[in-house]
Formats: sequence, structure tokens, C-alpha cells
Amino acid sequence: MRLRRSPQSVQHGFGAIAAVVVLVLLAALAAAVVRLGSAQQLSSAQGVSVARANVAASAGLEWGAWQALKGSWTACSNASQTLDLSADAGVWVTVRCNATAYNEGESAPGAVHVVRSITITATACNSAAGCPDDSRAVGPGYVERVRQAVLVD
Repeated sequence: MRLRRSPQSVQHGFGAIAAVVVLVLLAALAAAVVRLGSAQQLSSAQGVSVARANVAASAGLEWGAWQALKGSWTACSNASQTLDLSADAGVWVTVRCNATAYNEGESAPGAVHVVRSITITATACNSAAGCPDDSRAVGPGYVERVRQAVLVD
């Protein structure tokens, strides 16, 4: 005796397979959308951190120039100071100062005119260990920005 299948029972099997395939495709699409959203959020957060580091480095540069020109760093020979801006911007800034004296002509016959060149370097990063932080630089989320100015006094 032979068993015969009716065409209707075969169609019901294809419908179940089609439903499973559609569900798998929808799940894959949902996973891709979630992953894309996460990547965009991380990129946006990184952009905010970069902007904060840029502003903090500029502020550190201005602070260093003020300290050097008003006389607080009179020697200014490889002097450095770390500014904690973590409460406001979430970054720390290391400001370095280096001064070099040059003889530039004469101010009067026989009197050498000495000019002092001051180099201020401000390095801002989002690491409490100080800037630059080589151990965190290889990981994700680390941001570092450097600003430098040369002043002539």
C-alpha cells in the first residue's frame, strides 16, 4: 500500500520554511541596525572628546603663555605643570615651557641685544595619568591634542 500526500500538505511545509527564512533575515537586519547605531554613538562621543581636548589644549597654551610672560616661569627651562580640567571638560593638560636666549645684533655700539624665545607646548588628553599617556594611547577612546606656540620676549 502506498501513501499519497496531498498537494496541500506539501504547501504547508513550504510556508513554514519561508516563515523561518523571513524571521532569520529580519533578525539579521535588526542586528545590523543595532551595530550601526552603536558605532555612530561611539563616533559621536569620540568627536565630543576631541573637541574638548582641542579647547583644553588651547586654554593650556594661553595659561602657559601668561605664566611665562608675567614672570612666574622666569627660568622656563623645561618647566612643566599639569592642569586638571577633568571637572569641566574631562581632560588633563600638561603645559611645558622652554626658553632660549639669542644674541640679536646690538642695541647700542658694543651692547649686545639679547632676545628670549619661549616655546610653550600644551598637551591635552583624557587620561588622569598625565599627558601624553603611552599606555592608554593604544586603546580605544583615548584622545590627545597638542598645541604649541613660540613667543619672543
